[in-house]
Amino acid sequence: MRPDNSWIVRITRHFPPGQFLRYLVVGGFNTLFGYSCFAVLNWLLTPHLPYAYILAGVLSSVINITFSFFNYKWFIFKTKGNYLREWTRCVVVYSGGIAASAVLLPVCVILLRHLTQMNESAPYAAAAVLTAINVFASFIGHKKFSFAPGAGVRSGAVE
Repeated sequence: MRPDNSWIVRITRHFPPGQFLRYLVVGGFNTLFGYSCFAVLNWLLTPHLPYAYILAGVLSSVINITFSFFNYKWFIFKTKGNYLREWTRCVVVYSGGIAASAVLLPVCVILLRHLTQMNESAPYAAAAVLTAINVFASFIGHKKFSFAPGAGVRSGAVE
């Protein structure tokens, strides 16, 4: 009897190879830009503010989401118009990932420490696993929600 692999087909159809590869490449570039943005803002603000890294983190997050949004819009999903609606949806997708990671990171760290010999490295391993999951979840979120034509719009609604 052959194993039923239909669930694999259902999952992988959401990841067109060319589009997902472009997403990974652009995502890597976005990550480098994002970290550099944070580092520069932190460097510029530190002489002037206590705990400058907090403001640098908030400002760089808004800049980085916007930078990533344009890269995904123009190079990955190639949509036209709807800039504010799609940007808002990108913020929703990223916020969902941030919230999920905030909840799941401590759980994963505890599980890794309990199930393995990891102790000090557990937070790093847990963050890596959650990052990998978030890459796939964000791709689907952007594809099906942020940049999907008509996603979340009721029939007959004025845009």
